[in-house]
Amino acid sequence: MNTRINIKIIDYKAGNAPSVLQAVTHIGYKASLARKPEDLLEATHIILPGVGSAKATMESLHELDLLEALEDAVLNKKVKFLGICVGLQVLFEHSEEEDTTCLGWLKGKVVRFNPTEVRVPQMGWNQVNFVDGKKDYFYFVNSYYAKTDCDIWGTSDYGGQFTAAVCRDNIYATQFHVEKSGEAGLALLTSFLEGSQL
Repeated sequence: MNTRINIKIIDYKAGNAPSVLQAVTHIGYKASLARKPEDLLEATHIILPGVGSAKATMESLHELDLLEALEDAVLNKKVKFLGICVGLQVLFEHSEEEDTTCLGWLKGKVVRFNPTEVRVPQMGWNQVNFVDGKKDYFYFVNSYYAKTDCDIWGTSDYGGQFTAAVCRDNIYATQFHVEKSGEAGLALLTSFLEGSQL
């Protein structure tokens, strides 16, 4: 374990930071919760978990005054970033969910699954096919998904193919919950924290 890394998990009312913190601890790392801009200053890794809506997430980040600090850390300082579930969706330009303007770090929009075609939300295990050919099953709970042609890291199928994971430079994000995905999720989380090939 690299003891020099400084893992920060953003803790806001729309997130599930304690669950992610437990997963990080389980694989042998120390992390702390970030609730204010100063908490991100020395971070080497930032995790943005998400449960709930894109709008609630954006509002919470704004209320905690974390938006500028988060952008500076990830986009300027190139701190390694992992978004989970709604933490992926807010990376895009816009979400149909409550007509929400998101961070806009990645090109694309977030749309709702068609309830006439599939059960919404998607809830349960689904296979993810990564661009490097790897495949594994991960746990999803989502009514919305990112629609993009860029930065796709992995796809899954739910009434048609959808973006299950994205990556660009130091930014990684998964629509599935790594912290609820058993050994596959913990292995991915370990690779992210160790700097291994994801």
